[in-house]
Amino acid sequence: MDVSTHPLRHRPHALSLTAGALALVFTGTLISPAASATPDRAPLDAGGADAYQGAVEIVKGPDGDQKVLDGVVFDDKNKNSTQDTNEPGITGVTVSNGREVTTTDSQGRYELPAYDNMTVFVTQPRGYQVPVDEDNVAQFSYHHLPEGSPELRYGGLAPTGPLPDAVNFPLAKSKLTQSPRQHCVIGADVQTYNQKQVAYARNGVFADLAARKNYAGCGALFIGDVVGDDLSLYSETRELTGMLNGPARFLPGNHDLDFDSPSREHNFDTFRAKLGPTYYSYDSGKAHIVALNSIEYPTQRPADKGDYTYGLGQRQLEWLRNDIAQVPKNRVIVLASHSPLLEFFYSNSHRTKQLTEIYEILEGREVISLAGHTHMMENLREGDLMAGWKDIVGEAGLPFTHLTVGAVSGHWYSGRVLNEGYPTAIQRDGTPPGVLTLDITNTEVTERYTVRGGDESRHMAVGLNTPRYRAWYAQNVDNKGSAPEFANPLTVSRDELTQNTWLTTNFWMGSTGSTVEVSLDGGQALQAVRTQPMNGETPRVGAEWSDPVAVQEQLAHGGGLADRTMHLWRLQLPADLAVGEHTAQVTATDVHGREYTKTITFEVTK
Repeated sequence: MDVSTHPLRHRPHALSLTAGALALVFTGTLISPAASATPDRAPLDAGGADAYQGAVEIVKGPDGDQKVLDGVVFDDKNKNSTQDTNEPGITGVTVSNGREVTTTDSQGRYELPAYDNMTVFVTQPRGYQVPVDEDNVAQFSYHHLPEGSPELRYGGLAPTGPLPDAVNFPLAKSKLTQSPRQHCVIGADVQTYNQKQVAYARNGVFADLAARKNYAGCGALFIGDVVGDDLSLYSETRELTGMLNGPARFLPGNHDLDFDSPSREHNFDTFRAKLGPTYYSYDSGKAHIVALNSIEYPTQRPADKGDYTYGLGQRQLEWLRNDIAQVPKNRVIVLASHSPLLEFFYSNSHRTKQLTEIYEILEGREVISLAGHTHMMENLREGDLMAGWKDIVGEAGLPFTHLTVGAVSGHWYSGRVLNEGYPTAIQRDGTPPGVLTLDITNTEVTERYTVRGGDESRHMAVGLNTPRYRAWYAQNVDNKGSAPEFANPLTVSRDELTQNTWLTTNFWMGSTGSTVEVSLDGGQALQAVRTQPMNGETPRVGAEWSDPVAVQEQLAHGGGLADRTMHLWRLQLPADLAVGEHTAQVTATDVHGREYTKTITFEVTK
């Protein structure tokens, strides 16, 4: 999102699998990429992963009944993407056409009504893995669009012709997805606009993920704005996911649209052709992950790029209701979308249309929702409340945790370019670029954010908010990116100590239930105060409520403007601090009881 501008069927020779499939499978015929990964890519089975390369099996047709799609979900024991005689069907697996949801019978068979423009997909069950292509993109769907897309700049979907005889979904048994311990990577807003930014993403977050091997089961889910309007860059995105050590899945954002589509039903045809379904679900461990398409573009054309709204539409809402009805009560539901259901920064304006219905569908369930879109980090807990939410959630506040995930691109790849080959790109809440990981044990979810660069020890920024800083802020707030650098940020005069000087801690994953304590010069720990209590107030905005560490970088070199955040704590410094050097040891404790420590040295002058 660019807020600055926003107030068993197939034609034999033209297969449209998820993600522009790189392997075509018909009965008796397999066309596949090279078996080994290219040298600069980590192979998918690194770290013991049992995912496998393959594709959905399309059995030649046409089928005699063009109103019903059928097929089988089977155990692909030899991982050749074809159901052989010794490979049984798998019972109880969920399959959907994007509206209706069914489960396979005792022989793994399913039937679904067929529509002219639909995507059929299997919900990966626990203990199994869907195949991936050579770019590690999960293969679990089939697009049916007999005449193909209307003429679109980026191509859309090729004609599929009539329904084939069957669409079969291969699965391979997986100890990784069977495990009650899961690590699910969530990447928001990769949002590359050009080749230079693709290189920034490669050198940053994707290099970090290439070095990690603990997410091979659950994989990585990229939650929208995969590219920045130029859909030809999907091929570069696939090169990036080829670096991963686990399956990649995607959902669309407002910069993934076919803006030249003549109607809403074809808005995401190129996304579908290159990356997969626009909404779906999958299981890993005891987590049921639901990926939603929350972006609606106007039905009338022409329209401006910023004329989208947040909503699911009735068809997707029907699917969500049917999908959740199949999920056992002893599962945790991870609800992912591009735009947040509700969020802090734009609490009076940004919300998904069908919130009441969504909350109704999920009532009584263990749920955590997550989104991207706004290029910042928010960790909103059950019971949190802002003034702009009261008409939806009432005085009781949020019904479950809502996470807004910091962007892979940060503040759109802006700021100083570092020696590591990527820019600072500090976001509008002061959080650096990075990715979220959900560490799930059974149904208990613990979130953690890894700052780009892979440093797991970075969790906060500590600085001083002084009268001198606030005066500099006022003079330069309209000169973002070209302001003079703020001199001596960790220096404060004795006089300033009498005029509200705070030691600030921007605890990036901080939330209600977190605490921040500060020990000055080895003394007794003092409690810092959260600037945004989340008790029904409006956002507190301006220099007084800002993160000085982030703002000093942003105004001088570019990036967002961290003038408000729901995860900032302040400790007012004593007016009688002696002239000289002082140390502050900050201990931040998150809602899960994990402690993080950072120490800074600052100077008091006469």
